[in-house]
Amino acid sequence: MAQIKVDGSLIVHFRSLDKPKEDDFCLELSRLYTYDDVVDRVAHKLGLDDPSKIRLTGQNCFSQKPKPRPIKYRGVDYLSEMLVHYNKTSDILYYEVLDIPLPELQGLKTLKVFFRHSTKDEVSVHNIRLPKQSAVADVINDLKTKVELSNADAEIRLLDVFYYKIYKIFPLDEKVENINDFYWTLRAEEIPEEEKNLGPNDRLIHVYHFKKDASRNDMVKNFGEPFFLLIHEGEILAEVKQRIQKKLQVSDDEFAKWKFAFLSQGEPDYLQDTDIVSSRFQSLGDVCAYGAWEQYLGLEHSDNAPERYPRNF
Repeated sequence: MAQIKVDGSLIVHFRSLDKPKEDDFCLELSRLYTYDDVVDRVAHKLGLDDPSKIRLTGQNCFSQKPKPRPIKYRGVDYLSEMLVHYNKTSDILYYEVLDIPLPELQGLKTLKVFFRHSTKDEVSVHNIRLPKQSAVADVINDLKTKVELSNADAEIRLLDVFYYKIYKIFPLDEKVENINDFYWTLRAEEIPEEEKNLGPNDRLIHVYHFKKDASRNDMVKNFGEPFFLLIHEGEILAEVKQRIQKKLQVSDDEFAKWKFAFLSQGEPDYLQDTDIVSSRFQSLGDVCAYGAWEQYLGLEHSDNAPERYPRNF
């Protein structure tokens, strides 16, 4: 907690946002210092000529971690407002040194996008920075200049993923200003050629990994990377399994341990190799329809893969 002196000044501990547990330096500042006063002194301490490239973030006094949202450029009047959290006052501020002035940055939208390579078991992370009035199509065009594609004509889609389920395929005309990548994970991927020309009886379904949590009455728990899969009318599970094994590159010994089920609202209905998979999904609407993520083909197996995404993935 902050120790405020009689004259209203206090020692403020500054930490790099990249290392939020370590003090970088301290400054004695007045609680009545303006926003400009504070960033001027931080910039001077860091040997930075342009104070507008400093971005500050307050501390959550309860979690002892940075607040989820940084302080906007001149978004508060005084230092005292930077340090307060509900009825408590902290003595810690987190800072970043930006590559462009903060007022300019605030006119842009920065999205963290995870790109999954189509043929390699690789995921790369890209920060896409665009004007707020840009659309998803602009995000995809920018991403194409940064990633390795399988071919020059490859098409990319942007997905909204949360707790190992796909909730949305973003329309190309959706404005980036409305996209929230703080709680949700944005995943980009190439659209497989087979999905571009769906037949009248073909269906695109959600496929998720799951296991049962013995400590919670065998409640289904999803994990891993969710994906879409094209299934054909009359296709039996044995045929679908072959395509899944090839797609995920799972060994024969490991794949033999997997179980397959149709899940609706978290209840698994286990399938046999001779079951026609498409018959379970006949009543479903479009894969992007609201609630479609709750009905899926589930792959039950142990969770041995390393975590490569944020926990909300």
